[in-house]
Amino acid sequence: MASAKRNKTYRSPEASAFYTAGLILLGIVVIAFIISLFWTPFAPDATDASSKLLAPCLRHPFGTDNFGRDVLSRVMSASKYTIFISIAGVAIALILGTAAGIPAGYYGGLADRGIMLLNNSIMCFPGILLALVAVAVFGASVTNVIWALGLVFAPTFARVCRVGTMEIKELDYITHARVMGVRPGRIMTLHIFPNLIPQLLPATVIGLANMTLFESGMSYLGLGVQPPDASFGKMLADAQAYIRVAPWLIIFPALMLVFYILGLYFISEGLRVSLSKGGK
Repeated sequence: MASAKRNKTYRSPEASAFYTAGLILLGIVVIAFIISLFWTPFAPDATDASSKLLAPCLRHPFGTDNFGRDVLSRVMSASKYTIFISIAGVAIALILGTAAGIPAGYYGGLADRGIMLLNNSIMCFPGILLALVAVAVFGASVTNVIWALGLVFAPTFARVCRVGTMEIKELDYITHARVMGVRPGRIMTLHIFPNLIPQLLPATVIGLANMTLFESGMSYLGLGVQPPDASFGKMLADAQAYIRVAPWLIIFPALMLVFYILGLYFISEGLRVSLSKGGK
């Protein structure tokens, strides 16, 4: 009966609406990303002095920029960096967060206080500020941006894992495993972590959206993806001077950025609705 109820909740109109809207918006960006791996209408960095600031037309559906570069090709190329950086950054944050949060919640005591002191120290500062400082110190590159974002977001996952572990470790089967002499590492890996996945899924999707915002902000300030590579943040920064004469330079990158972030938020909300009602 409980299983049937969970399935029914998962297919509820509210959750389905969120999933549908999220997948449609996210799918637009993902399709552009997949196609860009094999083909773009023009080389993203190819300039053409005779085609500067062309309005959208059949040859250039998204128009051209002040260097005569095809905006559609650059938007498609920018989607690669957006998706890659957000996924890689979340992966690092998830690994570091679970590695710190699960032992903190399982052992408690001094280990918990030490780990959470470090965790809270990082969270005291604005995340975007820490990421900007890290990239400014170590250099602006895609690799440094990914590591900076991963370190900044790791405390969020650590807190989720810690709270979840403190609840799960009190369950009977965990107590039974300890009494039977199962090693703590095996308990945390095979018994506790799988049960944290429902809590980590919404946090991971939200993390993807927030990392995209951070990366775009850093690129906007010139500390993210570096030219000549395209990124949504850098495209928006470059388009400011031409907003009156060439509004398409801002409209299309901004739309793709909104689609990606809003799609992730809708999916996260669908997960929240499904999981919260599924447990009732």
